[in-house]
Parts: sequence; structure tokens; C-alpha cells
Amino acid sequence: MSIVQALILGIFQGISEFLPISSSGHLLVFKDLMGLSEVPGLFDVILHVATLFSVLVVFRKRIAGIILSSLRFVRRRSGEADAENLAIVPPAIAATVCTAVVGLLIDRIDFSGQVRLVSGFFIVTAVILVSASFRKGGTGYRQLTIKQGVLVGIAQGIGVFPGISRSGITISAGLASGLKREEAGEFAFLLVIPAIAGALVLKLKDFSELAGTVAPLPLLAGSLAAFVAGVLALMLLMPIVRKGKLAWFAVYLVPAGLIGLFLL
Repeated sequence: MSIVQALILGIFQGISEFLPISSSGHLLVFKDLMGLSEVPGLFDVILHVATLFSVLVVFRKRIAGIILSSLRFVRRRSGEADAENLAIVPPAIAATVCTAVVGLLIDRIDFSGQVRLVSGFFIVTAVILVSASFRKGGTGYRQLTIKQGVLVGIAQGIGVFPGISRSGITISAGLASGLKREEAGEFAFLLVIPAIAGALVLKLKDFSELAGTVAPLPLLAGSLAAFVAGVLALMLLMPIVRKGKLAWFAVYLVPAGLIGLFLL
């Protein structure tokens, strides 16, 4: 893998991890077009880890608040100001467990070279986004329930299918469960943290294989590109989520899906 190829993959990973157009789907298609199908899945996960740092940067205040509120709760010093942050924790744990169960089942399937299947999932994602645009919940974090966490977690697990946007289906599930747009978007991105961390642990066994196909410099270049693109994508997407305009991305996904189905 060349540095240019790694940069291209990193940029598309960073953009498509958060913009609801499926990062795994784009990585699979571009790796296939570049003749890089032999590159192990750990490379994709490392790019995902780079975008994880984008979440830590953009949502640093909320993440720090959850950590501090949890520590005060453990020390029995939490107060009313901690209520919102603490309300996020149980549903987030439930969501993570559901994501792990569903994601592990789907991850056993080998999608290498399945460009047409991925293209079909692009169109499915477009339908999900259009449907989500009509939803506007009224539930805030303080009313967030474990049941809502389970629904969102299952949706995030389904997002393991390449071509199904993880962010798109997770935000859509949050909206369908009754969450406000702001909370649905933020909650979806907070759930990225345990999901990507878990995927990294599972794929570490492929490290020797990765070292044999991707040199350190391209890996670093791709990771940096994914991080920068991820920060920019998050800053762009959150205002779109607040306005309920996720359907905009269907304008890209439907033609991309049709091209993949009939021309690739």
C-alpha cells in the first residue's frame, strides 16, 4: 500500500465514519478498486481508532462530564448537576452490550469483494435516512431509558454490515425511540467509543498480517488523514442532525448504490 492510497482510504474513512454514508462500505469498495483486498481488517479498525480520537476532541466536554459525574457518584458526592450525565451511563452500557452481540454475529461474515451487496446496502441506508428526517423526538438525556439504549445498540450492531451507515442507522434509531435530534446525534457518536475499542481488541490478532502488507508510514498517514477528516465531518454533521436534514445524504447514496449495482 502506498502513502497516497493510505491517504485516500483515511480521508474517506474519516468522512464516512460520521457522515451517514457508511465508512466500512466505502473502505471495502475503494480497497477492491485499488487491488488492496488482501489488506487485513485490522487496517480498517486502526483507521476507525483514528476517527475515535475525533469523537474525543469534538465531544470532550460531554465525555469529561460523564467521567467526572461517574467518579462523584462512586464517591457518593454526586448532585443535581450530575443527573444528566449519569442518566446516559446505564442506557449506554445496555447499548454497548447489544452492539457487541449483534456485531459479533455479523462480523463472522466475509464481505470481501461483495461490491454489489454493499451497493445495495447504500440504498437501504438512503431509505433509513429519509425515514429519519420525518422524526423529531422530545426525550432528553434525563428521560433516556435502558429500552432506548437497547434499540440504539441493536441498530449500531446492524451498522457492522458494510454499506449500512453506523452513524445513520444509530441516529435514526435514537430518533425512532423518541430522542431529541441533538441527543440522538450525540448519543450515537458517544457509543462509537466502546464499539471501536472492542473492535480493536478483536482484530489485534491480525497485527503480524497487517505488518506484512502495510508499512508504518502509510499506516500513520492514513490514520492522520482519518482523524482530521473525522473532526471536520463531525463539525459538519451535527448542525445537519439538529435541522433534521439527514435525507440530504440520500442524494449521494442512491446514485452511488446504483452505480455499484449495475456498473462495478
